[in-house]
Amino acid sequence: MSAEPSRVLGRGVAQLIPQPSAAVSPADQAAAALAALQTRPVHVGVLQAAALLLEETARASEDETVRSTAAATAGLLRAAMEQPAATDT
Repeated sequence: MSAEPSRVLGRGVAQLIPQPSAAVSPADQAAAALAALQTRPVHVGVLQAAALLLEETARASEDETVRSTAAATAGLLRAAMEQPAATDT
């Protein structure tokens, strides 16, 4: 694989948290970062599927950065699945 997957992964982050530019204020960046931290319910099946896909990417990718990032992210998803469900009070 080429460096293309790394750029694709990077674009996802840029969509979540606007990058510095003349059109994006620091307040907009902070608001986007805080919004990304909010807890949202997710079906465990979605997490399982994502972890499986990331684990396969970690095994199959020729790019070391992609492999290590995919493995670390899969580990975080697996750890999240082991946590008790959050409840709103």
